Amino acid sequence: MLVLINTDNHVDANDPVVRQAQADLEQALKRYASEITRIEVHFQDVNAGKAGANDKRCMLEVRLRGYDPMAVTTTGATLTVAYHGARDKLARTLERRFSKLRETVRHNPFDSSENAR
Repeated sequence: MLVLINTDNHVDANDPVVRQAQADLEQALKRYASEITRIEVHFQDVNAGKAGANDKRCMLEVRLRGYDPMAVTTTGATLTVAYHGARDKLARTLERRFSKLRETVRHNPFDSSENAR
């Protein structure tokens, strides 16, 4: 699983949240590591240095083997809040996606062996 970190001109790339994002994502999403090819993390200061509520933004785009990319976005007052919100939202989204795929594999209405019963 490749994790790419991107920041805009108004976000310090040496911020602890930015530096730890790769290791944190690898740990948080390790159960899906075999299915994820790449995660792109985008940190952005929406107001470009001006103070404001919820002006920090974190977008996570995940690419899964054999499926279209998915993205989640969260804003917050700090990069930490925005990042953790996006990470948690991505984990919930992946869990829903893979649980639906597991259900589809378990029950196939077109499988002739199940319809013969």
